[in-house]
Amino acid sequence: MTKQEYHWFENNIIKGSCIMGNDYYITNEHMVHENGSTSAAGEIFGYYVITHQYFSRYRLPVMHTETNISEPFSVHWLKKQWANVYRLKQDGVPVIGFTWYSLIDQVDWDSALRNDAGNVNSLGLYDINRKLRPVGHEYKNLISQWKDVIASESYGVHIF
Repeated sequence: MTKQEYHWFENNIIKGSCIMGNDYYITNEHMVHENGSTSAAGEIFGYYVITHQYFSRYRLPVMHTETNISEPFSVHWLKKQWANVYRLKQDGVPVIGFTWYSLIDQVDWDSALRNDAGNVNSLGLYDINRKLRPVGHEYKNLISQWKDVIASESYGVHIF
């Protein structure tokens, strides 16, 4: 981050403002059954609907702070999440950032780090050997394709 970018955040976001960060994974949404049990439901409402509801309630700037999915679905998921974030911006929600988690693959993420099995989970923009994954290439493409749009939009945080 350049000094200019740091000072922009310091002057426009950090002082006197809170940011609502929310993660979204395909495993976030669950069905609650009549007996009180729950089960994974996949993506029913999606990031756009859920985040719009949070914004309507809390009126805070939003950052999509975490998402991923393993290959071979990662590129499709990234494009879908990016589209949801951009649609929120178009609908007036002050979105200030987007993060694919993580930069490199996770080890033992599948067991929530409970087991030291050395299991590499292919979730990163880069693999464990720092080779760019297909989702990493697509992330770079999105940034390249959208940099002028992103740069031209106002990053000022105004709550309606």
